[in-house]
Amino acid sequence: MSRSDNANPTAEAGETIADVTTGTDTSPSGASGSTTADPYEATARDTTEGKVYNVSGGDWDEIQTSADKDERIVINMGPQHPSTHGVLRLVLELEGETVTQSRVVVGYLHTGIEKNIEYRTWTQGVTFVTRMDYLAPLHTETAYCLGVEKLLGITAPRRADIVRVLLMELNRMSSHLVYLATGGMELGSTTGMVFGFREREEVLHLLEFLTGLRMNHAFIRPGGLAQDLPKGYEQKIREFLTLMTKRMKDYDSLFTGQPIWRRRLGDVGYLPLDGCLQLGITGPILRSAGLGWDLRKTQPYCGYEEYDFDVPTLNDGDAFARYLLRIEEIQQSMRIIEQTLPKLRETEGDPVMVADGKVAWPAKLTIGPDGLGNSLEHVRKIMGQSMESLIHHFKLVTEGFDVPAGQVYVPVESPRGELGVHLVSDGGTRPMRAHVREPSFVNLQSFPAMSEGGLIADAIVSVASIDPVMGGVDR
Repeated sequence: MSRSDNANPTAEAGETIADVTTGTDTSPSGASGSTTADPYEATARDTTEGKVYNVSGGDWDEIQTSADKDERIVINMGPQHPSTHGVLRLVLELEGETVTQSRVVVGYLHTGIEKNIEYRTWTQGVTFVTRMDYLAPLHTETAYCLGVEKLLGITAPRRADIVRVLLMELNRMSSHLVYLATGGMELGSTTGMVFGFREREEVLHLLEFLTGLRMNHAFIRPGGLAQDLPKGYEQKIREFLTLMTKRMKDYDSLFTGQPIWRRRLGDVGYLPLDGCLQLGITGPILRSAGLGWDLRKTQPYCGYEEYDFDVPTLNDGDAFARYLLRIEEIQQSMRIIEQTLPKLRETEGDPVMVADGKVAWPAKLTIGPDGLGNSLEHVRKIMGQSMESLIHHFKLVTEGFDVPAGQVYVPVESPRGELGVHLVSDGGTRPMRAHVREPSFVNLQSFPAMSEGGLIADAIVSVASIDPVMGGVDR
């Protein structure tokens, strides 16, 4: 390691500087044979983290032996690093290639979403929460809307709940496929990356057909849905399930039965059940340690109690167990999606939004033939009913509806664990306080326990097995 003579060697608060080397005098000898000290050479100095040396050249073998302290090196992995899932910064203290201490630094993607929600109407808040965990936006939309509905004392129509389950399970599949793609890429499996993103595109194409958008849908609204599913949805869903059933077999050949993949993930990132409980870890990480805690089963919502599916668990508690669980959860999501189809046929033509005209917005949205905005027929209907109807529509859109004073906490099972929304209302048209318990943020606390004592190469495996989404962590 080298450092320029005039560089500022001060470490950030709480960090250690690499115990590097003493400088070697490289100045030319005088005629008398004496050496002249370099006036710009910094000497060793004591800090709160130990003695810090300055490197100004010389042979590395001599430098290494001259440092009589422990050979610790502190490096920053991220926030601009392809293996840290976006803008996550890992401060790692190393002895050789072994991680002796690790620290997670977040906040590089902070967008103030929770504070922004407090300055928008209850319905407009959907467009903000959907941008938190951008790999599972429909889960955040559902949790937020369930919270608003609980404050209002209303329940979404049955058909709306069925569609919510359908969309959330599709979203769970796409999120797990991104985990497979990015995890494979970080560990050198470019084929896994291509496969994962290829299948994810199939999910996003279907979500675009069903909701109108690939991501950040804002399709789930307080009281129900923005609109009903388009014509031909059942055929599209069945074609998707047929394709995914065939392609999921490829992952067993590419990953599950691959000895290199098994050895690379096995016994890496170990976290036992007691560690998960102490840190508040949920989702696949908790289930990989043996506890089958899944809110869809333990605290059902949106009618999940009507569906037949399993909650897979393993006892290994390592990165390979988390991989196996996510693969199985994709299969279980396909089971649930298959069960939504007969329920949707039974409720064909039923409303997808509550009947209360002072809450439902937009209750009867009709998209134009160009796929943009309201259709002319819908506009004519609003404009032609009465001046009172037009004023009501305008006030509902611009001012929103009042929500009774109170506070609620509503959790759902996202692809990463318990996603909870805490809302506080003072009786007005916008939240007084909105806070989200993001599973990525909580689960990241497990990284030091997973990585310390292991190799730096295994730290990448641990981060990938946590599967954090920094948009949800920083909000």
